[in-house]
Amino acid sequence: MDIAPLHVPVARRLQTLIYCARDDAFETGRLRRIAWLRALPLWSCYAHYFPLTLLKSAPLDPNHIYILGYHPHGIISLAAFGNFATEATGFSLLFPGITNTLLTLASNFRIPFYRDYIQFLGIASVSRSSCEALLQRGPGNAITIVVGGAQESLLSKPGTLNLVLRKRRGFIKLAIRTGASLVPVLSFGENGNLSASPNLTQELYTQADNSPNSWVYCLQTSMKKLCGFTVPLFHARGVFNYDYGLMPWRHPVTTVVGRPIPVQKADRPTEDMVNQVQQLYIAELVRIWEDGKDKYAPGYKTDLRIVE
Repeated sequence: MDIAPLHVPVARRLQTLIYCARDDAFETGRLRRIAWLRALPLWSCYAHYFPLTLLKSAPLDPNHIYILGYHPHGIISLAAFGNFATEATGFSLLFPGITNTLLTLASNFRIPFYRDYIQFLGIASVSRSSCEALLQRGPGNAITIVVGGAQESLLSKPGTLNLVLRKRRGFIKLAIRTGASLVPVLSFGENGNLSASPNLTQELYTQADNSPNSWVYCLQTSMKKLCGFTVPLFHARGVFNYDYGLMPWRHPVTTVVGRPIPVQKADRPTEDMVNQVQQLYIAELVRIWEDGKDKYAPGYKTDLRIVE
C-alpha cells in the first residue's frame, strides 16, 4: 500500500504549511461549515451527557441580521459550543432560515488541523473584520459572541452569575454600525448551582481559588495582559473516576435565547446611542434571568450581577 503522506516531498509540505498560515477564511466571512458534521449523532450524545437544552423567547425573522450575546462565559463555554456549533439541541429547527456562526479568538485558527476542525463546525474569528464580513452576508445571518471573554471565566463559581458586560461595548457599536438586532442569550447552569447535599455535584468544573488577592489571580491577569487570554485553573472528573480529571461533571444547562432588540443603523455611533442600546440589552438579559431563575437556577446564592 502506498501511503501518500510518507512520500510527499518536503517542498509540498512547505506549500501546505504556507497555505495554512495564509488562509484567512476565518477572517473574511467565507464559511467552510459542513452540515453533516454539525449534525452528527455524536453531538446529540454530547448534549445528552449534561444535558443541554435550548429554548427561545421569540422567533428570529430571517429577513434580518442578528448579533447574539452569550452569557456567562463559564470555564470553557460548553453550552455555547453544543448549542451554536452543532445541531445537537436543534438550533435550525428553533430558528429556521438563520445561519448562525459561533465566534472565538483568532489565535485558535493558528493551530494546524484544529483550525480546520472548528471551521468545519462553522466557527469563525471574533475579530472586527470577521464580524462585519459575516453580517454583510445579508439577511438570515447571525453571529454569536461570548461577551464576557477570558475575564469572565475567572469569575465562574457555582451559585453565582457575575457578568463582565458594562465595559463590553464593541459588540453594541457593531450592531449600530450594521443595523443588526441584538439578542441576549443566558445559560442557566454554565457556572453551576449550589447543592443542598455535599455529596451531590452541581457544577461542570471546580475552579481553583482565585480571589483577587491570591497569587493565582495575579498570574492569570498578568497572562491576560501579556497574551490576550488566560487559563482558569480547574478540575472535574476523569473517565474512570469521579474525583479528578478534565471531563466535566454531569449537570444540566438550560440556554434561553432572548427577544431580539431592533437597533437603528448609524455609521458613527455616539455614546448616547451606545448607552441607550446597552440599557435595552441589559433589561432583556435581566428579564430572562428573572423569568427563569426559580425554575433553572434554584441553587444560586446571588442574583445576576454586572460586576464590570
